[in-house]
Amino acid sequence: MQAGMHDLNGQPFYVRTWGDPALPRLLLLHGFPEYGGAWEDFAPLLADRFHVIAPDQRGYGRSWAPADVGEYTASKLVSDMVALIGDDGPVTVLGHDWGAGVAYALAFMHPELVSRLIIANGVHPAPFQREMAKGGAQSEASQYINYLRAEGSEDKLAANDFEKLLALFSAKMDMSWLQGDVLARYKEAWGRPGRLRGMINWYRASPLVVADPGKPVTDLRALPVERLQVRCPHLLIWGAGDIALLPAATEGLEDFAADLTRVEIADADHWLFHQKPQEIADVVRDWLDRT
Repeated sequence: MQAGMHDLNGQPFYVRTWGDPALPRLLLLHGFPEYGGAWEDFAPLLADRFHVIAPDQRGYGRSWAPADVGEYTASKLVSDMVALIGDDGPVTVLGHDWGAGVAYALAFMHPELVSRLIIANGVHPAPFQREMAKGGAQSEASQYINYLRAEGSEDKLAANDFEKLLALFSAKMDMSWLQGDVLARYKEAWGRPGRLRGMINWYRASPLVVADPGKPVTDLRALPVERLQVRCPHLLIWGAGDIALLPAATEGLEDFAADLTRVEIADADHWLFHQKPQEIADVVRDWLDRT
């Protein structure tokens, strides 16, 4: 693994890479509350086939973390990745959690840069918004978003050595991987000045609406289906034990991705890359061999 700072759109970003730079590129996009180091078990498993690239995204780790919520709109998050890809596209893109949101937006806005799209326990904005607006199970599971959006939530999460952040991170899921040196590195990333605010600003800048449980929101503006299409081969990998993102939030994804393959990992949850890295790498290889 190699790592260092890159200038993207005039700002510093920390990027980790694995494998021969002459190989095809695989861009890995982490979610909340992780950072580029989250891929350290998974990335080497594909480094014989790809030059694997894993940035700390805006607001995370050692990368640029502006305080202004307006700096975290989807178009700005995507612009970072457009700059990172540069003239080396198209690339295969894999996104998890919030990284999936950037991966989808990159595929929508710059389809010429994405040859294949892999999403793992992440959601397309249209089905996700549909489910969050119903006031049902996904609305209940997503109430933490409203908590995070509240001003000052970063201070509450950081208190007592990140006690509330760890509770949010691990609720009812297998966190046996987050201990020892791994946990220490996460705390180091969270503790960098301004990083927790930057991380949470992703939620604050998002236009997605979370209904209160039992109170559907029915006056949402319809999302433009044509502008939200995935036009390349698309693989969705799903850890079945996820309690934050529910399977219903992926229903109808075929309407937005004509070339979609679904693979369920039965004995994993939202943190599947830490729990089953080799199994997921094998799924990715098998799919690549068939597309």
